[in-house]
Amino acid sequence: MLDVSEDVRAEIGDQEADRLLAGENAPGSYDCTSCRTPGDTGRERTSTVLFVGEETAVLAFAHATCIPSQVVQVAESELQGAVRSITGEETGTMASPPTADAAPGQAVLGVTSGLILIDGDLHPALVVEPTGPIARPGTSGTNGDEFLPLLIEQGFQPVHNVNRLPGQLQGWSILLAMGQLHAVLQPGTIGSSPAAWWQAHQPLQVTEGWRTAANKSHTVLVFAAPVGAIGQQPREDLLRDALEKAAASGRLVAAAMPLAGT
Repeated sequence: MLDVSEDVRAEIGDQEADRLLAGENAPGSYDCTSCRTPGDTGRERTSTVLFVGEETAVLAFAHATCIPSQVVQVAESELQGAVRSITGEETGTMASPPTADAAPGQAVLGVTSGLILIDGDLHPALVVEPTGPIARPGTSGTNGDEFLPLLIEQGFQPVHNVNRLPGQLQGWSILLAMGQLHAVLQPGTIGSSPAAWWQAHQPLQVTEGWRTAANKSHTVLVFAAPVGAIGQQPREDLLRDALEKAAASGRLVAAAMPLAGT
């Protein structure tokens, strides 16, 4: 019951793909690379996920309900870490890395993962905050910070009360693979695959509790605020307080996104 996408087939070749589909090289039981819970290729639909570095590649498996079959580009230096993640040797921690190395004066998006309590339920959340003001594309950046207006134009909704679930944002999704956060995807142009709105410079580790909540709901809440509105918060209760203050001052937008991939 394996799913092998055309992208994965192109990478591993028709012969290997056919062997997988015939069950010759299927793993039988496995630990899902997304939710880290057991799976069985003989009993449930399973996605093949190929992690590709500069020189090597790792083929992993996931519940089809967690993540579709796809190719994920990974830095060569990350592949050993990815293998350790598959075997369960790494644990998730709360972190907030930038998207990539930035040129001097260039703002990047920092992302923090955490659990947010809404109506008595814990929801997996990502909080996005730039390292500096965001200018509207094609402008000189002298008209102030356009980060929130740009997101509202994309469908994010202003948050006035953190205790209310934000609405679903069509076409956007969260790429979680090998138990790590890889990207926030936005709709591509007509006829093209989704593109990364935010992509981790190195895959972002998330806690086991975060993964469990995400696997339960298949949805992640994404909050976004302008530079300086949230800051680096070492604990989830402090992160919640910062979100509430940002909402009260009209400096917070949010959207719900499904767990998915390209």
